[in-house]
Amino acid sequence: MQEWLAVHEPEIRFGAFLSVLIAMMLWEVAFPRRRRSLARRGRWATNLSMVAINTGLSRFVIPMLAVGTAEITSTHGWGLLNAWSIPAWLAVPIAVLALDCLIYGQHVLFHAFPPLWRCHMVHHSDPDFDTTTGVRFHPIEILISLGVKMTAVLALGASPEAVILFEVLLNGTSLFNHGNVRLPGTADRVLRLFLVTPDMHRVHHSIHRAETNRNFGFNFPWWDRLFGTYRARPAAGHTEMTIGLEQFREPARLGVRRLLLMPFIDRAGDYAMAQSKAGHQ
Repeated sequence: MQEWLAVHEPEIRFGAFLSVLIAMMLWEVAFPRRRRSLARRGRWATNLSMVAINTGLSRFVIPMLAVGTAEITSTHGWGLLNAWSIPAWLAVPIAVLALDCLIYGQHVLFHAFPPLWRCHMVHHSDPDFDTTTGVRFHPIEILISLGVKMTAVLALGASPEAVILFEVLLNGTSLFNHGNVRLPGTADRVLRLFLVTPDMHRVHHSIHRAETNRNFGFNFPWWDRLFGTYRARPAAGHTEMTIGLEQFREPARLGVRRLLLMPFIDRAGDYAMAQSKAGHQ
């Protein structure tokens, strides 16, 4: 089973990703939450180009990836979960929760540490907020995140099943919680008890620093509540709030080439540090 998962992991992830992406795009067209400030065609081309670049680069630079690391740990019995002989039915959810908490902490650090923020700015520079924003990341951030996950998988002894489940959840929920979609108020309130919703995560993409430093979660909403970074709604309201970063309001500055160069030519370390301080006041 583990060998089959390792071989077919790319197809599993791509199939799940494409299915959720198409479903979210259709939902956004049918029931949008906010008016768009830019045309879809250019933004979608830019954001989807970034995910294509990231996928190709990560497969080329680190072909083993997190699932391959999980296969090695399972084969050799490495990691905490293997050392404690925890049964699979319990080890899988423990690994998923631990990895999700780790990604939450990593996200906080990408906001607080200026060199990391320069990479993460690519994600926040999107002047609109829709499902394609959920794949708009700089390749350096993707590679750092992959290295962190591989280290965590090695330490935990997470199984390939747990890693694939986590990766599918992470990709799917990122597409979902960045969606420009309308949910009934009651449904949103109930759903955000268990999952990060678009209205919850949209706060994080506010142009205001105190709001940008809130709601860091991707899959589960509990870490923000536990660590005091939860904010229920933006001050200006979801339909009137401004998305993005103050220094990136011109579409001409947001093409693929510019996004790739952004960490090197847009040195916004002071801005990142100000965000960190404002977010903890």
